[in-house]
Parts: sequence; structure tokens; C-alpha cells
Amino acid sequence: MTTDPRWLDEHGDEIDEDHRGLVYDIRTLVDRRRMLGIFGGIGLTSLLAACAGADPTPSATAGTPSASSTPTASAAASGPLDEVPDETGGPYPADGSNGVNVLDDSGIVRSDIRSSFGSSTTVAQGVPLTIELTVRNAASGAALVGAGVYLWHCDREGNYSLYSDGLENVNYLRGVQETDTMGTVRFSSVYPACYSGRWPHIHFEVYSDVANAVASGPIVKTSQIALPDEVNRLVYATAGYEQSVRNVSQVSLARDNVFGDDGGIHQIASMSGSVDGGYTAALTIGV
Repeated sequence: MTTDPRWLDEHGDEIDEDHRGLVYDIRTLVDRRRMLGIFGGIGLTSLLAACAGADPTPSATAGTPSASSTPTASAAASGPLDEVPDETGGPYPADGSNGVNVLDDSGIVRSDIRSSFGSSTTVAQGVPLTIELTVRNAASGAALVGAGVYLWHCDREGNYSLYSDGLENVNYLRGVQETDTMGTVRFSSVYPACYSGRWPHIHFEVYSDVANAVASGPIVKTSQIALPDEVNRLVYATAGYEQSVRNVSQVSLARDNVFGDDGGIHQIASMSGSVDGGYTAALTIGV
């Protein structure tokens, strides 16, 4: 017999477990599976907080937001999560390790990476894509606040700025940001192409802070984000991505030379949005 008032009805009798609602179900599941870490990169504290306003019995005020159901920014630890695999930065990092270094250029710290900066005014075209990368400590789940993230990817034609023919003086689709109080950075970009031999992807490097990023300091983590097949196919059916239709039909996550070892299980972005309105690709990583 429970004495917890959340699980008692208006007469003081215990509510059957099958009717206690989402909060009870989540709390029970967490208690039973906490040691297995089944929630991975999802913060248990955040999950419960988001459901904390749910009433176990119907209410006349159902549907009205309460203060307890409103998420609040927090850097609190959420429990261990798997570390994202280390991956190659590829041949076009522009971080000084393979020729050109864009990281020490004035203007590289920015959230909108669709346009070039400096002497070039070239703007990348394509389906709009917001990239949200959340960085957490793999051991504790705590958000890495104030970390520096350098992110880059190819354009709609499959070319990389600063390297591909005709783009040697163009520096779009590259940028550095500082993680916020949730450990998150957000970049406004365009959906990258699928070029021959590789699954559609986005590169990133994590640094301890922005100062180290722009000074090409020690890298904490180098890895890649994988874009999911169902969204790839929708985007590549639009004008400008014609070559990607053929290329994506010839590759798979399982055969990709980067994601193939584990099928990109820790690197596949969660997607929301539409072709017309643009997409958001979100991924939480442990480092």
C-alpha cells in the first residue's frame, strides 16, 4: 500500500498501477533499468521534468501548461551515455591539418554558415537545415558548457569550400560556436549532398572552448553526424540535388567506410521539419 499522494484517488484509495499515468510509468522504468543506461543520450532528469506536470487522473484544466511542465535550461548531469566514436576529419577540414586553416580567420565564429565571409560573398544554396549538436560528458551526462564546436560539410553539389575546384576562395558551410547552458550549439545551414562513395554526413570537432578552437588548439573529439535515409531521399528529390539521387542509391550506412562498423548507431541525427519549411537535425553526443 502506497502513501504517496500522487498515486491516491480523491477518496484516499490507491490508484491501480495500470492507471497511474506516464510519470509513474517512466519513474518505474527508470528505477528498473537505471543501471542499463537504456536512455542513452536522453537526460533522465529532463525526461521526468517534462512529464512532471501530468496529472494521474483527468482534470478540468487538462491541456493548460503548468510551471512544472515547462522545461528549464540546466547543465545538471543526466547519467552516463555512450561516447560518440572518433572519426576522421576527412581530407577537407580547413583546420590547418591539411593545408588551409580557416579557424584563425576573423568571422569564423558564427551561427549562420550559409554564406561566405571575408572577401567572398558566395552563399550556399539548398534545402534549409538547422544543425543542433549537444555535447555532454560521457561519464556523467553533464552538459559541456562553453565548449567550442567547429562544424563543416559539403554543399548541394557535393563540393567543399576552400578545397574543391572553383571554391578555393569560398568559405561557406564552416563555422565555430560556443555551447550554451545545455551544451548545445545551433548552426543555420543547407542540407548537404550525397557524393560518390560516402553516406550523407556532417563533420565536427569539439574543443575545450572557443579560444582553443580558433587557435587550432587540442581537439577533444573529432566525429561525424549521419543523416537518415528517409529524409535524404525526400531532400534529394528536389531541384539541385539530382546527382545525390544516384549517389545515395549506391551507398548504405552498413557499407560506409566511416559509419559501417556499427551502422552509425551513435551518430544518426533525429530529424524534424519538411522540405518546404526546412529541417532540423539534432544529435546528443558523449565525449
